[in-house]
Amino acid sequence: MGTFSIGCLLQNQQDRTRSVSVAEVMVDTGSELTWISAETLESIGVALEKRNQRFVMVNGQQISRSIGFAIIRVRKSLTTDEVVFAEGNDMQLLGVRTLEGLNLRVDSHHKKLVAAGPLVAAGNRRHRWSP
Repeated sequence: MGTFSIGCLLQNQQDRTRSVSVAEVMVDTGSELTWISAETLESIGVALEKRNQRFVMVNGQQISRSIGFAIIRVRKSLTTDEVVFAEGNDMQLLGVRTLEGLNLRVDSHHKKLVAAGPLVAAGNRRHRWSP
């Protein structure tokens, strides 16, 4: 697929006036969660909600990081999601759960995010499926 980065806006869930633009976040469908630098999250008052969560890195190394909740906007799409407080040399990543919440998918040919289409919903009780 190759890699590419996008810009996004992060907002504090309780006070949307506290926001920050992040110019480059790597789109990473191999990462479940979104990783944003701790300094960036702290600058808009994102609270630590889950401390010392364990993660396994691609190289097998185990680390622990804290997690908070933020609103994430990419263009006209927005979602609220868990965000990892990235430290040191950790990369800033837009993870697959955030992509699903934004209802965006990766267009690997053009290296960009595109609308994922209609969301799947439960069927109507009165309508019965028959093969």
